[in-house]
Amino acid sequence: MGSLRFEVLTTDGSARRGRIHLPHGVVETPTFMPVGTNANVKLVTPDILKENNVQIILSNAFHLYLKPGLDVIREFGGLHNFMNWDRPILTDSGGFQVFSLKKGQKITDDGVWIVSPIDGSKHYITPELSMEIQATLGSDIVMAFDYCADPKDGYDEAKRAVKLTTKWARRSLEHLRRISHQAIFGIIQGAVYEDLRELSLQEITEMDFDGFAIGGLSVGEPREVTVKMVEFVAPKMPAEKPRYFMGGGSPDLLVDLVASGVDMFDSVFPTRVARHGLAVTWNGKFNIRAARYKYDKRPIDEHCNCYTCRNFSRGYIRHLFDREEVLGQILLTIHDIHFMMEFGQRMRESIEKGQFQKFREGIKDAYAKPFID
Repeated sequence: MGSLRFEVLTTDGSARRGRIHLPHGVVETPTFMPVGTNANVKLVTPDILKENNVQIILSNAFHLYLKPGLDVIREFGGLHNFMNWDRPILTDSGGFQVFSLKKGQKITDDGVWIVSPIDGSKHYITPELSMEIQATLGSDIVMAFDYCADPKDGYDEAKRAVKLTTKWARRSLEHLRRISHQAIFGIIQGAVYEDLRELSLQEITEMDFDGFAIGGLSVGEPREVTVKMVEFVAPKMPAEKPRYFMGGGSPDLLVDLVASGVDMFDSVFPTRVARHGLAVTWNGKFNIRAARYKYDKRPIDEHCNCYTCRNFSRGYIRHLFDREEVLGQILLTIHDIHFMMEFGQRMRESIEKGQFQKFREGIKDAYAKPFID
């Protein structure tokens, strides 16, 4: 077993309030993980993340393998030292790049040829290399190398993805156990097909992983299909281990995931929408660039205690976006990250109090509206 201990503290229906013990700290669940693909969460410092109670971040093994390269990471003694972050890190294996970087790609039974988006060089990524990369990074949680099929490619390709994911999961687990004591999660694939999800669930959970993830969703399929697949898979995942949904970020989706028993999720959602002027709040989301905010002296959210809302008006932040000043993106990123962390905290409290369903309904109602005033 890797260096991870998980406990379920209480439940409310299928929703779970848990705790993950990792080498770099304790993670209270359910938890949202901001994405720091290139060893940074865009536009914010590690101190800002800590001030806003971020417990764990996600970084990407493949991108860090390309730049700065493993020789640099080794010189700095691992990713935590390199980016000056002393809290837990989960690293994605590079499996999502198999999905997203199609140009020049070739998938074999043993691995994947991927073309670098930086300089066009070709790289052959195998489960073993992915584990070597993540061991060098020194993340608290390593993800097994998997194949995420595009839902548009149909049933046969999804079936192939399940077969390769199982094969690569076994190789990932065996290799990491030889070289490291890091925790490792296996990934359940199967696209939007219940029989393939069932098959992948059975094959992956038979292996001695420290936790399990649902992959291959939130990649273009309709939201209701995503929720249906999670409702089908999550309750059947081992109850004594963490359950992770890869790629969920919108609050109205997250409450549905938690309702099915999911403990962890990640997304670029809050930081990406912030850079485009979108604020997330307890009343829903709104676009700060709208003309009606030009003279608005209110903070983004009058009930929010983040640095941005304590110090700046909607009118000022709109001005920054209007003049393409990066400070506007920074201030909105701080707010959106703060909101996501407070959202996680209140969600955990609602489970502890047996009021999760009420909390869920409130979020669903708020985010059913396209935008708020």
